[in-house]
Amino acid sequence: MEPAPSRVCLGVIVGVKGLQGEVRIKSFTERPADVAAYGPVTTDDGRSFALTVTGAAQGVVTGRLKGVADRSAAEALKGVKLYVERKALPATGDGTYYHADLVGLAVELASGEKLGKITAVYNFGAGDMIEVTAADGRTELVPFTEAAVAKVDMAGGKVTIQPLPGLFADDSDEGERAKEEAGGDDT
Repeated sequence: MEPAPSRVCLGVIVGVKGLQGEVRIKSFTERPADVAAYGPVTTDDGRSFALTVTGAAQGVVTGRLKGVADRSAAEALKGVKLYVERKALPATGDGTYYHADLVGLAVELASGEKLGKITAVYNFGAGDMIEVTAADGRTELVPFTEAAVAKVDMAGGKVTIQPLPGLFADDSDEGERAKEEAGGDDT
């Protein structure tokens, strides 16, 4: 298992607002405004900014980065990821995880069959999805729910998946068997 990263990405700059250097940020924190709650944010290239959240609109937060005073400077930051040091973040409780901690974990089925590893965590609005990449490069999106994820073993470096019918592209026979066992079909 890879060591936990020393920094955690809290958001990404997705645009600008106005002429005074405000930026629009897609926040990855549970409460979007918390993107600014843990101290200065840093970027991949080592820059550091004090961030103040000024509002929220259309699914993003707006904010000011100290030293960014005009629209041109703000536009130059579009696509920049914002990080904080892991030690600045609160500890997670049982059943909660930072996305950065899940990426890299091995994934296996409840039967013990190895599937691959988590390569990304997404949230398209209906809940978290983990992207599982197999050794052959195939990827699958798995809902990060109690129904699909049987166990997260951080110490052991793995996640156990309880496959739901139709979850994997090659399990169409499993779905048909489940329907037959349930005593019916869709007609």
